[in-house]
Amino acid sequence: MKPSGTITLTTDFGLEDPYAAIMKGVVLSINPAARIIDISHSVKAGSIMHAAGLIKDAYPFFPKGTVHVAVVDPGVGGKRRPILVKTENHVFVGPDNGVFWPIITTHQQAEIVHVTKIRYFLPDVSHTFHGRDIFAPVAAHISRGVDPREMGSIVSDPVQLEFPVPEQRGDTLYGRVMRIDHFGNLITNIHKKELEEFLGPERSVIMLGKLVIEGLRNTYSEAGAGETLALVGSSGCLEIAVNTGRASDIAGTDPDGIIDMEIEVRRV
Repeated sequence: MKPSGTITLTTDFGLEDPYAAIMKGVVLSINPAARIIDISHSVKAGSIMHAAGLIKDAYPFFPKGTVHVAVVDPGVGGKRRPILVKTENHVFVGPDNGVFWPIITTHQQAEIVHVTKIRYFLPDVSHTFHGRDIFAPVAAHISRGVDPREMGSIVSDPVQLEFPVPEQRGDTLYGRVMRIDHFGNLITNIHKKELEEFLGPERSVIMLGKLVIEGLRNTYSEAGAGETLALVGSSGCLEIAVNTGRASDIAGTDPDGIIDMEIEVRRV
């Protein structure tokens, strides 16, 4: 796999502090020609599930040879391993805490490397900022053409993540809210294909907390201003939205509690 020179970053650092910029500086010091793309620095603090979902949704749209770095790392400085995951067309670099589990499970031939070769790290590795001292420099070296297999030894026991999948019970399909986007839309784990197979020609009633939504729309504008609607969004998954509003504000619970809420789809 020829490196594209592109590196993506997904972190829970936010933008108020210099941490994301410091990682970019490390990358550019090693590979001045690198192209650095931010997937997000607004991952909910410490939420491995949130980060895993963002990376899973975003990475297919990047060119072959892209290196994807994830630093959502509540176990930094502990016993968790730094790893990289090499698939046919992409490389993923970050902590072995499950953040790449959705990638590993969808790429059965993926190679997982325990990153141990310190010559690819910064000289002084801190206990609290492996994004700067390990993951950014490793990604930069790979983007310059270093073989990922040179970074350490192959392992076969990565940390798994209990990534929720939709479940059908009777005439109801149960899913979960995985994330809230910038517009307040609630993105679920129910994919279009699963939804179509479940519903067939029948209409749906969708329930989330106090919300009850009849039927699916194709676009946000098919609903009136301020009206709640359900549709399959650009992620290919069912989402709950409000036309010219924020579904996260009316779901009947604190926005921080919406993530992982159960959603029901019933046939009618």
